[in-house]
Amino acid sequence: MSTTETIGGATATDAWPESQSLVAHARVLMRYSGPQFIAAFLVGAIALRVAIGGFSWRDLIGPAVILALEPFIEWMIHVFLLHFRPKTVRGRVIDPLVSRKHRAHHIDPRDLELVLVPTKVLRIALPVAALIVALVGRSGPGVSTLAAAYAMLLTYEWTHFLIHSKYRPRHAYYRLIWRHHRNHHFRNEHYWFGVTVDFGDRVLRTAPARDAVPVSPTAKNLAAGWD
Repeated sequence: MSTTETIGGATATDAWPESQSLVAHARVLMRYSGPQFIAAFLVGAIALRVAIGGFSWRDLIGPAVILALEPFIEWMIHVFLLHFRPKTVRGRVIDPLVSRKHRAHHIDPRDLELVLVPTKVLRIALPVAALIVALVGRSGPGVSTLAAAYAMLLTYEWTHFLIHSKYRPRHAYYRLIWRHHRNHHFRNEHYWFGVTVDFGDRVLRTAPARDAVPVSPTAKNLAAGWD
């Protein structure tokens, strides 16, 4: 891509960097409104936590729970929401935006707009998460948990963006998740649902050896595989 275009509410030139510099990739990612929105809420949550003060070991509980659940959260969202098949209920078609975007993402994995979480979704989800913490009680540990959730979401965006870019793995762990996610897109869409971690796939038996499953003819067109 060498033209200037509007993606996710921001204008970017040469959206996918040619260099292997992580800094260059981070600069491109942060041109877009979705990652900017997440980063703003993350900074706000951190600032609020610092303002509240009174740090204790309880601040570690929420982030630890988020880290422990993240493999399974990614797996469930990918399987049950992103790969959701439209349903008709009382004459009304139920087909969430993120599901439609994800089907398009499989058709064109290099389209940067489709790699990122839709900004429309973030504009609802991030404030709702903050509101829940405010209603439950604006405690220090609660805000720490909120900050950890925002940080995990930004990590997801960064990892997914990087996997679909031209950046190539230099370290073993990133090489593993890079290979698994590319297998999901180009080998078989019924496996390898994790993005930042593969533990959920391993526990739920969706991380087979690459050649243990056939090449799916519907990996690029999810709808074509529906009965």
